[in-house]
Amino acid sequence: MNYPMIAYTLLSAFIAILIIRMIIGPTIWDRLLAFNVISSKVVMLICAFALFTQKTYILDIAISFTLFSCISTVLIARFVKERGAL
Repeated sequence: MNYPMIAYTLLSAFIAILIIRMIIGPTIWDRLLAFNVISSKVVMLICAFALFTQKTYILDIAISFTLFSCISTVLIARFVKERGAL
């Protein structure tokens, strides 16, 4: 059985469902939460790729993506809080 392909397919399906949720989301906070979960799923996908290919330098990409994701989530939340929902 091809475990990497199963993992990649499941994580990609979850990301697709979350993108739909982000588009449909009735409030900006639902969209922000979906963005945050998508970011964490992308990090999981990068980590799974690094695990299955035995390339540890790819984990540095996951760490930097996590940092940018966290900063962008905080900045978007502060912007919406100060200026109101768009």
